[in-house]
Amino acid sequence: MSVALGRRALLATSVVAPIAGRRAFAQAWPSQSIRLVVPFAPGGTTDLVARLVAAGLQERLGATVIVDNRPGAGATLGSEFVARSAPDGYTMVMSNIASHAISPAVYGRRVRYNPVTDFTHVALVVSNPTVWVANPNSGIRTLADAVAKARSPSGLDVATSGAGSSNHMMVVRMSQLIGKELNHIPFRGAGPAMQAVVAGQVAMMSDSLPSAAAHINQGSVVAVGMASAERHPSFPNVPTFREQGFDIASDSWFGLSFPAGVPAEIVDRLSRETRAYLADPAVRARFAELGGTPGDLTPEGYTEFVSREVAVWAPLVQASGASAD
Repeated sequence: MSVALGRRALLATSVVAPIAGRRAFAQAWPSQSIRLVVPFAPGGTTDLVARLVAAGLQERLGATVIVDNRPGAGATLGSEFVARSAPDGYTMVMSNIASHAISPAVYGRRVRYNPVTDFTHVALVVSNPTVWVANPNSGIRTLADAVAKARSPSGLDVATSGAGSSNHMMVVRMSQLIGKELNHIPFRGAGPAMQAVVAGQVAMMSDSLPSAAAHINQGSVVAVGMASAERHPSFPNVPTFREQGFDIASDSWFGLSFPAGVPAEIVDRLSRETRAYLADPAVRARFAELGGTPGDLTPEGYTEFVSREVAVWAPLVQASGASAD
């Protein structure tokens, strides 16, 4: 063999070997437990959805899926942790409207990740409307009651899962419509916020429907208004914001995202398994009970979806003047 031919053969081997190694690694996935980071405290919609999905994927993938709650800074702390993790397919985040569309605009330069390019977006899991609920002893039964309370000398406190959440933006939007600022009370997740409302420490809450559904059904809170285009089939007695004279509609969404650079074979596998799980009639029925609509997007489709949400929310947040300061 000539020297030149030998060099070409060596070069070909040096290129093919890493590619073959990556393929073998991806084909063996998952060979260890997978961490699913929830960037909110336990008890909220993000946490609830994550635990349902983790249980389903654990069965389908044959590997343990560990839910890891890392709340803080409008869901950006946990998301940044994932963005900076190794792209090996063993760390992912429950990406959502707060962490990937709203909070980057609310927190500005303090957010050290790009919500589109620093992640490999895999699947849209579920979307659902926002619902406003009140403590039964607050005297608030309608949005008109809430507005009257807001205009009283004491004002109206409204809890949310945190600054930068879609529920925070609902509070901002409602304040704009009534010409009176509501007292936004941010918590480190929907779970702690709901506990405060149930205990009567805060009169009202703007929440995602899945985390509020059980409390509404139990009567521990009163559903005051649904921010959906029309009444929700699972809660037909709850009037929409528009029915009550307030032109607001807002959906939250939740999905699965890896750090950027995860091998395509792993991304495709997780996408297939997630979409198959969400297509199961029993799973769809469970999400329907919670007020959620399962997604069905490819990785390319979910990436485009996140990009559109960023483009929609960034200017709205800037126009509202909302910030984490």
